[in-house]
Amino acid sequence: MPTELETGLPSTRQIQSLTREGTEVELKLVTGDLLTGKIRWQDPHCLCLIDQYDQATIVWRQAIAFLKPRP
Repeated sequence: MPTELETGLPSTRQIQSLTREGTEVELKLVTGDLLTGKIRWQDPHCLCLIDQYDQATIVWRQAIAFLKPRP
């Protein structure tokens, strides 16, 4: 796993856009759990998701099945 965020990757740029715009996202985990909220930050290993109660959840990238903007 990389130790620096690869900002040239399309996936990284997309997540940066969602973070900057404050877009709410759905994060489906490989366990089947579904999380919703706004991405506060990302690093090479994790994302921080802020839910509707302003609760931060750190999610390991390897646990993510998919991520998409909420309609």
